[in-house]
Amino acid sequence: MLEMLEVVAAVILKPDGQFLLAERPPGKVYAGYWEFPGGKVEAGETPHDALARELHEELGIEVDQSTPATPWLTRIYTYPHATVHLRFFRVTRWHGEAHGKESQRLAWQAPDAVTVAPLLPANGPILRALGLPGVYAITHAAELGMVPFLDCLEQALSGGLRLIQVRETGLPAFELERFAAQVVRLAHVHGARVLVNSDMALARKIGADGVHLKAAQLMALSARPDVAWCGASTHNALELARAAELGLDFAVLSPVKPTLSHTDALPLGWETFAALAAGLPLPVYALGGLSGADMADARRAGAHGIAMQRGAFFKGLGTRKTRRVAPKLSSPPIPLS
Repeated sequence: MLEMLEVVAAVILKPDGQFLLAERPPGKVYAGYWEFPGGKVEAGETPHDALARELHEELGIEVDQSTPATPWLTRIYTYPHATVHLRFFRVTRWHGEAHGKESQRLAWQAPDAVTVAPLLPANGPILRALGLPGVYAITHAAELGMVPFLDCLEQALSGGLRLIQVRETGLPAFELERFAAQVVRLAHVHGARVLVNSDMALARKIGADGVHLKAAQLMALSARPDVAWCGASTHNALELARAAELGLDFAVLSPVKPTLSHTDALPLGWETFAALAAGLPLPVYALGGLSGADMADARRAGAHGIAMQRGAFFKGLGTRKTRRVAPKLSSPPIPLS
């Protein structure tokens, strides 16, 4: 039986979304392969302690304690020589200039334009996850009105919004198709992705980028849907485990806080959210009563980002369905990446 190695890895991120990769130096297993900086957890160390030590020893940088490294994804991968339990942390602020203290080469990369090779096999899915932005917007055109909502959507896309779910449960089928097609056209002009809630046939028909599964759909499936991008709504550990088992791109876990749309649902709170999201191999968005101001709390709890309706497009939206006047648009939540 292969030894299980506990390993930490740092996803060091610039504000523009670029991340740092390091080449494994001569003399190490897989020398010449590129990876996220990190290393083994030594006896008596916590994962955070190991990460801080490795970044100092390998790169000469110190994590800024005012914005500490936050837990992200966890993967178990079996190499010929060992099985590794990889804990990935995101690092967004640090002191010092990263340089290869072991004479290893370093390279800043973009998720959609990685120029170095070969990569360690365990890191492939991490690159795909890095292509997901920090904000996942959910439409609510039936509440605001089609034209005002599309105006708000276009402004949010211009401000950096890059991932949208079309969820309009009250619309007749022909209106939903027309609306969803308009959202796809607008989004693709700005390089954003669109997922359609629950309806795979509609997603394919209008050229959407994928589908977002309801929890009941998720639990009924035996295989991942044949779409480019697939997310799912989850509310408990069983559903999260199923999303991971099917190899979905991300999950949305809710509700974190009290929400107007599900007043009878018991909020999870950040502590329970963190416990449920810990150790998963896929990104998890937090949903339920959240705004852009909750991003830091979400990241500390291990969330990839936050999913929102009103807050993803503007502040101050009234809740009455009869409202049809677009309120003043605010800036999209920060960070969007």
